[in-house]
Amino acid sequence: MTESAGHTRRDALRLGGVLGVAAAMTGLRPFTAQADPVRPTDAEVVADNDATALWYPAPAEEGRIIEQGLPVGNGRLGGLVGGDPGSDFVYLTDITFWNGDVNDVVQDDGQLNYDSTHFGSYGQLARVGVDVPAHALSAVKDYRRRLDLSNGVVTATYTYKGVHYRREVYCSHPDDVLVIRLTQSGGGSYTGSVSLAGTHGETTAGASGAISFAGTLDNGLKYASVVTAAGKGGSVSVQGNKVAFTGCGEVLIIVCGGTNYAATAATAFKDAAVDPSAIARQKAAKAVGVAGTVLLNTHVADYQALYNRMTVDLGRSSSQQRSMDTWARLWQRAAPNAEPDPELEAMYLQFGRYLVISGSRDSLPLNLQGLWVSNNNPDWYADYHTDINVQMNYWLPDRAGLSRCFDAFADYCVSQLPSWTATTQKAFNDNRNRFRNTSGRIAGWAVAFSTNPYGGSGWWWHPSGNAWLCNNLWQHYEFTQDKAYLTKIYPLLKGAVQFWEARLVEKDGKLYDDHDWSPEQGPQDGIGNTYSQELAWDLFTHFQTATDVLGQDQDYAKTITAMRDKLYLPVVSPKTGWLEEWMSPDNLGDTKHRHLSPLIGFFPGDRIRVDTSPRELVDGVRNLLTARGTQSFGWACAWRAACWAHLRDAEKAYQMVLTVMTPSVNFGNGSAANLFDMYSFGERTTFQIDANFGAPTAMLEMLVQSRPGEIDLLPALPAGWARSGRVTGVGARGGFTLDLEWRNGKVTGLTLHSVGGTKTVVKSGTWSRTVTMTANSSQKII
Repeated sequence: MTESAGHTRRDALRLGGVLGVAAAMTGLRPFTAQADPVRPTDAEVVADNDATALWYPAPAEEGRIIEQGLPVGNGRLGGLVGGDPGSDFVYLTDITFWNGDVNDVVQDDGQLNYDSTHFGSYGQLARVGVDVPAHALSAVKDYRRRLDLSNGVVTATYTYKGVHYRREVYCSHPDDVLVIRLTQSGGGSYTGSVSLAGTHGETTAGASGAISFAGTLDNGLKYASVVTAAGKGGSVSVQGNKVAFTGCGEVLIIVCGGTNYAATAATAFKDAAVDPSAIARQKAAKAVGVAGTVLLNTHVADYQALYNRMTVDLGRSSSQQRSMDTWARLWQRAAPNAEPDPELEAMYLQFGRYLVISGSRDSLPLNLQGLWVSNNNPDWYADYHTDINVQMNYWLPDRAGLSRCFDAFADYCVSQLPSWTATTQKAFNDNRNRFRNTSGRIAGWAVAFSTNPYGGSGWWWHPSGNAWLCNNLWQHYEFTQDKAYLTKIYPLLKGAVQFWEARLVEKDGKLYDDHDWSPEQGPQDGIGNTYSQELAWDLFTHFQTATDVLGQDQDYAKTITAMRDKLYLPVVSPKTGWLEEWMSPDNLGDTKHRHLSPLIGFFPGDRIRVDTSPRELVDGVRNLLTARGTQSFGWACAWRAACWAHLRDAEKAYQMVLTVMTPSVNFGNGSAANLFDMYSFGERTTFQIDANFGAPTAMLEMLVQSRPGEIDLLPALPAGWARSGRVTGVGARGGFTLDLEWRNGKVTGLTLHSVGGTKTVVKSGTWSRTVTMTANSSQKII
């Protein structure tokens, strides 16, 4: 955030409070014309033999595209790539392609509608087909399909009649297009066609060297997609509703598309002046006129500027392990008594980072399926779930050297705030809402368990959701120490605090959450459940710090701090030995429930700490975590892994990560062949992306844990990684990143980099050192 942006926010404050702030401060990039990207003179494209890559000996089956297709994306535009040499396909997505509206009318039970009409749904924009009939899979040899994490490119290579052919697919952020490039070496050629099909019955037509379609959703959102191509040798032409190429030594296919979504509540999140069709054509026409190698170099330079900010080496795998394709390797690692495969585990972590870079740049944030869907009916509408899922999506960026990728989430929250506030004032205290404030008072903003990109909430009200969103927003500040960013999110913090000031009820000198639910189980009218009490404490504590940093609302902060000190805080049940979940010694829900709601003050919060909290309290956390078990959905196992890491139980944390990586078979939980996390319904599975971020987060928490003023190294290093390893660019709260090396479980090298921090205590085991440095400097510690 620039200083000029900070001035913009202050002007907005003078002009009209929260509505002005949100309109002025959102950083979401609309689908509009843009300047030509800066072209690097050279890019360090990593050679295939040196790249970190997932690979497979066969194309994806179209009927299993979610489990087998390889993802590409630039944060707005995305694709799932099949890789069939003769009949390829890309399932095209745009993160703003949403039905729905503000959905601010409550139902008979006082809750908000949750359907595909008013709440809406994310959907697939188009299917792009690339047909080269002579190159049918049965006619080619030496086929290999790869997701190259080092360069951000999906490739398919094969031999046909003695000629080596190569296909590259990627989404360029600088050019804002999806690129499909067909090349060969040895005198071969391509003859075939490209097709484009919408998903809402649109008609694709050819004109001016391109094929395209356009449409308008029921909510008024305009959208379009376009395909154009160029060739070397041979010919390229539009023939009806396809682009045909004949006898070309190289074919460059450019795909673009978008909507007129605009992150402004005042215009119902649409810009009537934007013509998505004209913009898509313009971007595609610009890109197709650039040489394929130049497009690739531009993309790689942009991608690597993020990807190379962190490296990870957890040790060497065997040559036998490295020789296996990714799906076979997952199976071998999941076998009983299997040897550790540290390079596979490091690749899984880097795959999570790849998904962040590909799915979270400067448009809407990652939803329940990230950027990638295969139809217009995704489970839960691929919404933004606010009781773990969207939060887990954004645990990883700051820890993994990708702080810039957090902005999409923060800007989304800022843009939604006016609508969230208005709907809360209008509907939350409806007398049919079982979660209403019984005091009758209302202030600030709240959300339901699901949110959409139109300011809308859906399903049940989630009173604690605002505080959990603010936990994520606040921790980003702790990692970056960016005061301008804190200024941007301050209205969200203050509005959530105001909501809780109106909501809390007092009994016997203590403050309690009003009638509420501990997601997603137990009584729905509990007073003071642990989940809500911890989140209120977390919110109030961080608000106090924010007012100190920004020098505003100091008197109000004293009032809130006094309220925080009166909050009831959870205790350990004398019956179960667990941390209580409902202010009752009895367990009122499912012992092995997927959610770890009562442990939120332990992780991602840190009010309860292994090293400073009473032993009885820490034991209560451990006992409850043990009771929850080790078998659940991927995101639940990832959360468990992070908690075990904070309990310093390295092997249990490691085992939970391996559980997430276990192959999904027979409609079970686990990883698909393409490493997407699959959520089991018993009779079928669905893709849910949060574990793809939660498990890598837990892996980093095993290596580095931090809070402002303290960095703990190798707190939960498992035996499988202990022999030797190195990570660089890992984020630490307090405003630092670090490079860390170890051997035989002991730290052997440490360099600390400040991104704004100036003082912290660094420790590992019994070793501890206070480090003082100037902001934005580096210091070798060991």
